[in-house]
Amino acid sequence: MLLESMGFAMQKRFGQNFLVNQGARQRLFKLLALPGSDQPPPRCWEIGPGFGAMTALALDAGLDLSAFEIDHGFARFLTDVYGSLPTFRLYEGDFLATWRRARAEQPAPDCIFGNLPYNVASAMIAALLEGGLTPPRMVFTIQKEAAERMTAKPGDKDYSSFTVLCHSLYRVRKAFDLSAGMFWPQPRVVSSVVAMELRADAPSCAGDKKFTRFTRSAFAARRKTLRNNLKASGIAEAAFDAAVESLGLAPDVRAERLSVEQLASLFQLLEQAGR
Repeated sequence: MLLESMGFAMQKRFGQNFLVNQGARQRLFKLLALPGSDQPPPRCWEIGPGFGAMTALALDAGLDLSAFEIDHGFARFLTDVYGSLPTFRLYEGDFLATWRRARAEQPAPDCIFGNLPYNVASAMIAALLEGGLTPPRMVFTIQKEAAERMTAKPGDKDYSSFTVLCHSLYRVRKAFDLSAGMFWPQPRVVSSVVAMELRADAPSCAGDKKFTRFTRSAFAARRKTLRNNLKASGIAEAAFDAAVESLGLAPDVRAERLSVEQLASLFQLLEQAGR
């Protein structure tokens, strides 16, 4: 393997599994739906570029690229290869600790993509959405189970507050699965590529930290009714009863049965009532 011959060793603590299948990389890159050459080059972020396979595609396509790499060895390699290009910037370190600095130093990106570490993929996506960074399009490679949580529907076993966070702001779809053999080293799980397109019709409370806290309380205990979960978070029962009645919902409804729009409407009514 080329990386081994160059002296690179995978760091298990970083959850590194690199997409080495060229056809899969091309399919993933097409999901970014980049504008034609007559348009200004999009500003994109890449999370976890590793040895730069997707980085090369992005720069060849004329993107203005900021890459975030936690592994010092790969960061040094990327700097040596691409550091002289005016369209390339590298932020070394944990993405969760560096993305805000990047956001402060440059305009918001038009797209974000990356092969996310399986153990922190959901945390990375949540950090962006809760932090107010919502580019028009994002494309990520994540563990299949995480993709199922992101694309779940009301009533599904994987439907959760994280699902609501994603769907309140984006149209989320699973584009395709990736077998273990497409990566090096091979993971023990199936991976999926998810495409996220910013909603033009997002509820007005989408992205509001209060709404995020509300949905987390709503899903706190799946066996409990929504009424009991919200009561535990300090919402008055009388206000809740009035709100669900006005929405035509059963008083013993559970959060996992409600759509994003229904949860948003309930949140807004409770906010108007002062809880």
